[in-house]
Amino acid sequence: MCRLFVGADPDFYRARSRSLRLHGVATSIRLENFFWKILAEIGERDGLSLNQLITRLHDELVQTGADLSDLGNFSSFLRVSCMRYLSLQLAGHIPRDAGVPIRSLDAEAVLRAERGANKPEGRLAA
Repeated sequence: MCRLFVGADPDFYRARSRSLRLHGVATSIRLENFFWKILAEIGERDGLSLNQLITRLHDELVQTGADLSDLGNFSSFLRVSCMRYLSLQLAGHIPRDAGVPIRSLDAEAVLRAERGANKPEGRLAA
């Protein structure tokens, strides 16, 4: 089992920092190359550059009232977003066709489907 993971190209888990501006404020985000690649794919689906996507995600997260005083939390949010993107694709809730923009999807329907798929099964009778 482990060979499947340890045999991966080390470049996947090599971290890289990227400098970008969030509303004119220069900042740096450090993620593994694997996550940068996924974020780029997500952005491309909606015609957004990586910086535009990250700014949009940041802004929408702030609108929810999330505390982003620690940039590490935002980096974690980006990693989890990437994993959710892949997970939702595998579950069939997001089309694998990269030509389908994310913005065209009904977010509430996707979230409902995800919640339904993750509901614990009822207890089996003893």
